[in-house]
Amino acid sequence: MDILPTIWFIAIAVLWGGYLLLEGFDLGVGMHMLLSGRSDRERRVMLNTIGPVWDGNEVWLIVAGAATFAAFPLWYASLFSTLYVPLTLVLLGLIFRAVAIEYRGKGHTARWTRTWDLAIGLGSFVAAFGVGAALALTTTGLPVDAEGNRVGGAFAWLDGYAVLGGLAVVGFCLVHAAAFLALKTEGDVRVRARAFVVRVGPFALLPIVGWVLAVQLRSGDVVTWGLVVLAVVAVLWAWLSARAGREGRAFAGIAAFLLLGAASIFAAVYPVVLPSTIDPRYDLTITSAASGSYTLAVMSIVTAVGLPLVLLYQGWTYWVFRKRLGERHIPVDVPAEAAAGPGAGPAGPAAAGGPAR
Repeated sequence: MDILPTIWFIAIAVLWGGYLLLEGFDLGVGMHMLLSGRSDRERRVMLNTIGPVWDGNEVWLIVAGAATFAAFPLWYASLFSTLYVPLTLVLLGLIFRAVAIEYRGKGHTARWTRTWDLAIGLGSFVAAFGVGAALALTTTGLPVDAEGNRVGGAFAWLDGYAVLGGLAVVGFCLVHAAAFLALKTEGDVRVRARAFVVRVGPFALLPIVGWVLAVQLRSGDVVTWGLVVLAVVAVLWAWLSARAGREGRAFAGIAAFLLLGAASIFAAVYPVVLPSTIDPRYDLTITSAASGSYTLAVMSIVTAVGLPLVLLYQGWTYWVFRKRLGERHIPVDVPAEAAAGPGAGPAGPAAAGGPAR
């Protein structure tokens, strides 16, 4: 059996895990701007925590989709054609969020900033929910026939698993973002974010636990159940760390919970990449959906060279902008765009812990 399809299945699982890990907290920060931000200055602090990294985090989504297209074209075609509606909503949500982040600081009225805050929060919610629904259906099944074509109308995908997956990613993003804000901010924002992890976190993570258990009960084995146990240990450690005020450990624990949970899901469905709810004989597997060996070999060489460089650069970015932020870093005597525009020059110093100018 050719090992390359398995390697690329693992690679795509890693890319989706990386996307949820990195984009998860900045989507969650967008939602927290509506839920937790009590003043414009607090919302500006929140926005500056993700200012230097949010657009880089989105690259993981693009790479995950491109890798699926190149390595498993039939998986890509069946998945994206069947989920055309939710994935279009994800795209619109990301566009609205990106535009809102850039335009929020261009006006000087409360109505202007609140309008764009609403766009950031709702765009983040729609994107998180749509991605969660798509990933959940990828692991639980879609109505596809023997040729990988959708059976049914445009909303044939909409079922309980889609809702569960959407709520799972939304809940995770909120908790992950709260741990991130507790780690990256000071003052009232930090206190409320840590309290959110402790008080709301166990309930917000219930949908993702339900998703993991649903997959394990269908096709889990000893190894995947072992990963689930480790994920439970990680999230308990995160919760206890948050209670003790150890924000770094709490953030790391939640990250480990996600990665272990995602690993248990992808390992449980392997070698199926897209189950069919019509007939198990129509399931797409890594063998039936994969590109040729030559294509996968070339992709592997390019990835082996390029991926480490990307990881090093992104890791360096997080290191540079590692310091905490607070309201004292947000100036009062300058226009809002001086602190709220992550794409502009002032966001860099603020995110690094220095004064925004």
